[in-house]
Amino acid sequence: MGKRSKTGVLKRLREVKKAEKAAHKREEMRERKESGVEEPVGGGGSTLATAEDLAGYGFPVDEEEEEQGED
Repeated sequence: MGKRSKTGVLKRLREVKKAEKAAHKREEMRERKESGVEEPVGGGGSTLATAEDLAGYGFPVDEEEEEQGED
């Protein structure tokens, strides 16, 4: 038999890893559906913190900076 090229072997390993990851993700989704846990609402996208949020976390908020940011 012929010798396999290193790039071919690496490609196959990547494909196997990708397939295993997809299978794991499908399994998690199936388990989540069976357990009745609700899916998180919202796409997990980033949101901007308001001045009240920043103040709640202890960040100093200047009213002058807010007015300049709105202009």
